[in-house]
Order: sequence, then C-alpha cells, then structure tokens
Amino acid sequence: MEFIIALFPEYLRIPPVKKAGALIVAALLLANCSSTPPVSLVTPLPPDTRPTPPPKPAQGHEPVRGVWLATVSRLDWPPVASLTAGSPAQRISQQKEALLAKLNKLQNLGINTVFFQVKPDGTALWPSKILPWSDMLTGEIGNDPGYDPLQFILDEAHKRGMKVHAWFNPYRVSVNTKPSTVSQLNRTLSLHPASVFVLHRDWVRTAGDRFVLDPGIPEVRDWITSIVAEVVARYPIDGVQFDDYFYAETAASQLNDGQTLRQYGQAFASKADWRRHNTQLLIEQVSRTIKQLKPGVEFGVSPAGVWRNLSHDPAGSDTRGAAAYDESYADTRRWVQQGLLDYIAPQLYWPFSRSAARYDVLAKWWADVVKPTKTQLYIGIALYKVGEPSKIEPDWTINNGVPELKKQIEMNESTPGIAGTILFRENYLNQPQTQQAVDYLRSHWGKQP
Repeated sequence: MEFIIALFPEYLRIPPVKKAGALIVAALLLANCSSTPPVSLVTPLPPDTRPTPPPKPAQGHEPVRGVWLATVSRLDWPPVASLTAGSPAQRISQQKEALLAKLNKLQNLGINTVFFQVKPDGTALWPSKILPWSDMLTGEIGNDPGYDPLQFILDEAHKRGMKVHAWFNPYRVSVNTKPSTVSQLNRTLSLHPASVFVLHRDWVRTAGDRFVLDPGIPEVRDWITSIVAEVVARYPIDGVQFDDYFYAETAASQLNDGQTLRQYGQAFASKADWRRHNTQLLIEQVSRTIKQLKPGVEFGVSPAGVWRNLSHDPAGSDTRGAAAYDESYADTRRWVQQGLLDYIAPQLYWPFSRSAARYDVLAKWWADVVKPTKTQLYIGIALYKVGEPSKIEPDWTINNGVPELKKQIEMNESTPGIAGTILFRENYLNQPQTQQAVDYLRSHWGKQP
C-alpha cells in the first residue's frame, strides 16, 4: 500500500466503506493447441482429505442480471455522432442523454448490474491523476470532456436501483499501433498526467498489433494497482472487474518479453510458469488493495470460458481447443480456490450443441469449481451471436436465437452455484436481429405491469 499512499495521500482520509474483442477470444479459445502445456500448478485435493469449505455468503439478494457496457472504440457508448456536436455543451448533453436512455432501457429489461468500461486502454473515463482523459469522449487523448462520466453513471444507475462495476482492461495501452496513434500518444507529453506511453516507454511492448504493458515488470503491476485504488477510493462503485486481456498476443504479433524474463524469471522452469506467476501477483495485489480500501467493493474477473482441457489436465473441462491457462497465462481456477475473487464471470460464448466447448459442460464445470469456495459465479453469454448466421453454430439463428438464449439463461437460474448472468454486450440489445430475444428478456426479467 505504500506506493498508493505516496501517490494519493488523500486516501488516508477516506474511510473504508468488464465484450470488446469477443470474436478474437472465441476464435482463440477454439484454436488448436500445438505445444504440450505444462502441468497444472494447482491440482484437486483427494476427496477424503479435502478441507471443509467455509459457508457461502447468505444469498438474500437477487441473482445478478448484468450487461457489459463497452467504451473501447465507442462500441456501446459514447455515441460517435456526439464528437461532431456544435459545442462542448451539446456534446455533453448528447452523451448524457444517450447514457440515460440506455439505463432506462436496461432497467425496463430487469438488468440490475452494469459493468461499465472505465479504462478501455491507457486512458480514463474519470478525472484521473494517473491516466489522461480518454479520447473516446472528445476525440483527443487528454481533453477534459467537461463532466465526470463515471460519477454520472453511478448517480443515475444507483437512482434506478442498479449496481455499477468499474471494468478495467489492465494492460492495453492502445487498440492499434498506427502512426496516427503514436503521434497522439506522443502529444500527451505536456499533459498532467501524460500517457504511460511517453512516461514509461520502457514498460511498453507490442503484442496482438496493439501497444501493451509488459506484465512481467513489477512497477507495471504497481501502476495498475494504483489506478484501481484511485477509483475504489474516490467513487461509490459496487465492484471492480478485469476482463480476459492479461497476456494477449497472437502468433503473428507476440509479446517480446525475453529481456524481462531474463531479469525477473530466472527462478522459473518455463516462461509459461513465469508468466502465470506474474498474472497471479497482479490479482493478489489488486485483491488485497481493494479489501484494504473498501472491503465491501467486490473484485471479479471475466476470463475466457475454458480454463484447461481435460486432455491436458485431469482437473480441466471436457472441451477441446486453446485454454486461458495456456494462452492468456491466467490460472483463473487457482484464484477461485485461493479466495482472491469475490466473483468470476467466465465467457461461455458457445451454444449447447458446440461439441468443442458445450455451454452446459462448461457451466457445470465452473459451478463445481466455485462450489467449495466463497467465490460467486456469474456466466457471461453471447448476446452478440443471437440472430447472427453461423455455419458452425446454427442454433443462434433458429427462431432468431431465442430458444438457445432461453435455454442458457434457464440453466443459469436453475443450476446450484450459478448466481447470475451477464450479457455481452449492451449495444446488441438495440440491433434488429436481437429484438425477439430482447422481448424474451423483458418478459422474463423485466418488471411486469
């Protein structure tokens, strides 16, 4: 905590009191594994020696009925048209009105939790002392939008009885490496605060055709933790969520962290184990910091749906393809076992008939994982696929995808251990192909007259 207090001494006076990239993730998870993965670092205890788990928290509250609201690339909000408004006042008005309309619709549908993306990259949607203002709001990194979007959505959502979780992408600096993006990042040098791209260029790498931070550098993890701490300390948020972008690389654009490995990873048998250790340290540090600042703020992660395959690990799910443990270097099952998370929200973006990653197989597997722990399980489902033609997943178009969506939601609500559902993502509630599904959600979750 020392580094947080040093950066924000006002924290001492405060009393204690995530999608974007889903198509890439879905393709990644179902890609073939080419190399032999390492042995799991956490294996199940024998049944006769498993310790008696602590009881789950009392379930007096209603199940989570959530939605992800993405701001990266303005996918869900703010409206692109607001950037060309005639004046700053008109822009602010358009952005606020658009967000209010969304909240009203979500309330009508029975949504009770919004996962609002406050850090889409290396910028912020609140007046941060660490990050420059997001260009999503004005078109230019560092430009003050004239209001505080995070405070605005908190005020309005809480008025409507809805919770807000601040959704962070921890390591992404930018969504591309175009010369125009580099120029815009460089122009922040005179700002207070400037972009991490210019303040700590030695932390920045290229991976997945994006600028990202190197997770193996201890100062990077401290920096990310301080950002989360700033939001937790200053705002009445209900939770913090990290999405699945920990180590996010592609075969054609891999993270060059060889030098970092040589500096910090010599004690590890493999680069993969070292990378998983780095992700583990971030989760431990963020979890501890949140609980020290405000124990009531929930901490969760929304990982890729497959932890490991049964063919590679006896503790894995009966699935095939790439897994988060091996591809993102995120041992999400271990975090649940160790009590580091208040909730986990795996992205189960496949139908019941997808043999490589069946929805029901994965939902039951995750329910078994959380069963002996205090961690709650919310399932992320693929609203973005509803009504979309697919040769390998035709269920999404049968009766406009409503039977598949209904089956998934009903399974979530009837399976012990599953405490909620989160839809990816908000703007798909407004698309023509999903309107029958929206009608179902309204009739199933919404307030009846």
